[in-house]
Amino acid sequence: MKIEARAPTRIDLAGGTLDIWPLYLFHPGAVTVNCAITRHAHCVVEPRPGRAIELISRDTGLRERFPSLAALASRDHYRLPLLAHLVRHFRPQGGLRVVTDSQAPAGAGIGGSSAMAVALCAALERLTGGRLGRLGWIHTSRDIEAVVIGAPAGTQDHYPAAFGRVAALHLDTGGEWREALPGDPAALERRLVLCYTGKPRQSAINNWRVFTAHINGERQVRRNLAAIAGVARAMREAVASENWREAGRLMREEWNFRRRNLPTISTPLIDRILARARRQGAMAGKVCGAGGGGCLALLIEPEARERVEAAVRSAGGELLPCRIDLHGARVKTFD
Repeated sequence: MKIEARAPTRIDLAGGTLDIWPLYLFHPGAVTVNCAITRHAHCVVEPRPGRAIELISRDTGLRERFPSLAALASRDHYRLPLLAHLVRHFRPQGGLRVVTDSQAPAGAGIGGSSAMAVALCAALERLTGGRLGRLGWIHTSRDIEAVVIGAPAGTQDHYPAAFGRVAALHLDTGGEWREALPGDPAALERRLVLCYTGKPRQSAINNWRVFTAHINGERQVRRNLAAIAGVARAMREAVASENWREAGRLMREEWNFRRRNLPTISTPLIDRILARARRQGAMAGKVCGAGGGGCLALLIEPEARERVEAAVRSAGGELLPCRIDLHGARVKTFD
């Protein structure tokens, strides 16, 4: 038997960082708006004779081998910690080979590790006969990620990986809930350009600085996140009503507040790409995830695509073609 699973990554349009508990509790009505995209995380889980467990990451070129599940569980450090901790959690019986691959570049900020965690949850649940379902994949993968990074993890990356499409994630006291936004996903798809600006040097530090500043009561950070929460609520309305000019204005506004929070969220390359793209007709742009590099998402009018993409290339960005994923995580079993 062989089990294959894949899950999409995402572009965050507004409201990121607020999905990290407990930040959203301080901003009632907090919401994040994002869309799943067809840059997928893939995994193959295959039972093998004996008791050995082999973990292989094709995109990073890393691998690990353990003589048994007990040997894996006894370790406190791994080359592939996300894979190892998920195998520890699901506790499959017997030998196992896990192979992963990702279409998200290193440090892209489009939720690649979360998508991989969701895909692995789907595959390992199928292998072990569990009944978590999509919400179970989301919460299990989020908690395992928190263990791996040693810090609180948000949930906005896991929902598009599990469910796909364009959605708003409402962040309420007692839990979060997903709202699939109305409208034609293709209308947003025609207006998105995604590019890669290189591996960030300190994206994790960026997120942690904002988180700790907020928890420590820094007024400027709290004011900026409150403003971002308001922008995100308005972005939900703009995307749902397909008011793209308003969506562009809101994306510019959100990006300005993020830059005020932490100057290192941008880089000279990101600034150059944004400036040239705007001159060629892009309505707005923002970094995906914690910034400092990674991916940049641009909102454009469809007729400006050729000019904007040429501007991105000339400025030094790498275009990442994608569409909106309509399915979310998918898992198949082969005999």
